Amino acid sequence: MLCDVTSTPRVIPVRARAGDDPAEILQFAVEAMRCGGAALATLVEIRGGAARALGAHVAVAADGRYCGYVSGGCVETAVAAEALEAIAEGVDRIVKFGEGSPFFDIALPCGGGITVAIHVLRTVDPIAGILAAISKRQSAGLVLDTDAQQLTLSDRIPARCGWRGGEFLTVYRPQTRLVVSGQTGEVEVVCRLAEAAGYQVVCGDQEAQLNIDPFTAVVLLHHDLDREMHVLDKALSSPAFYIGALGSTRTHRLRVERLRSNGVPAESFNRIKAPIGIFGPTRDAVSLAISILADVAAARLEAFA
Repeated sequence: MLCDVTSTPRVIPVRARAGDDPAEILQFAVEAMRCGGAALATLVEIRGGAARALGAHVAVAADGRYCGYVSGGCVETAVAAEALEAIAEGVDRIVKFGEGSPFFDIALPCGGGITVAIHVLRTVDPIAGILAAISKRQSAGLVLDTDAQQLTLSDRIPARCGWRGGEFLTVYRPQTRLVVSGQTGEVEVVCRLAEAAGYQVVCGDQEAQLNIDPFTAVVLLHHDLDREMHVLDKALSSPAFYIGALGSTRTHRLRVERLRSNGVPAESFNRIKAPIGIFGPTRDAVSLAISILADVAAARLEAFA
C-alpha cells in the first residue's frame, strides 16, 4: 500500500562563514533576520575547560546557514540544529553540551561542559545598536533576559560577560587598532601580519592618522630616538592599552633619561614596553612581527578579557 505523505523537508545546518569576529557574527544575524528569521546562540556557562570565552556567539539563519563559535568547532552544528528548532517553535531554549549534558554522544575534547542560551530574534534593533556603537569605536553591551525571552541594549557597559540575576550580559568592544610608526623594513611586515590578524592598521606617523583611543596599540620601530619622539609623546598622553618601542635595554635607558629630562613622569614612561615584543632578541622581520603581535594580543586580553 502506497501512502501519499507530504512533509516539510528538514533544514540541514551548514556553516556559512568560518570567522569568529563578533561584529561579523552580529551582522550575519541582522541579515539573516531580514531574510526569513534568525537566532543568536550565546555561551553562558563553562564547566571545566572551554575553547571560547563567555559571551561567544553562533548566529543561525532560518535557512540553516550559521557562523560563529561557542566551542572549538565540535558542537556548533548541534547548536545550529537546536536553534533551527527554536526558530520553528518561536521559543527560546537553553542547551547543555559536554559534562552535565543529556547528549552523551557529543563530547568536548577539553573534557568540560558548556551551556548555550539560544534566543530567537524578534527584532534586530538591539544588535543594530551594538554594531553602530563599535563602528564608532565605543563599547556596548547586550542583556539577554532568559525568562522574558528578550534581548535589549545594556544601560551600562559591564566589565565582563556574565550573569546578573536572571540576565546574561555580553560586552562588545571595538577591534584592535594598531598604529605602527617607523622607517624600517620591519614596519611593512608588522602591518601585513596585523592586517591578516584582523587588526585595524595605521602605518605611518602623520598627525591626522594618530587617533589613539583605549583600544589602540602603538608600535614604534625607529632606530633613531629623535624620530620616534613626536609619536611617543602623543602615545604617552593617550589611553592606548599598549605602547612598545624598538631598541635594546641600553637604548631604552637613554629613552627614559630623555623623557625624564623633558618632565615626563615615571608613571607615563613606565608604560613603554621596551625592548618590544613577547620574546627576544629577534634577528629577522617576521620573528619580530610575531613577537610584537603576540605581545599586543596578550596586553589586550589582560586589559579587556
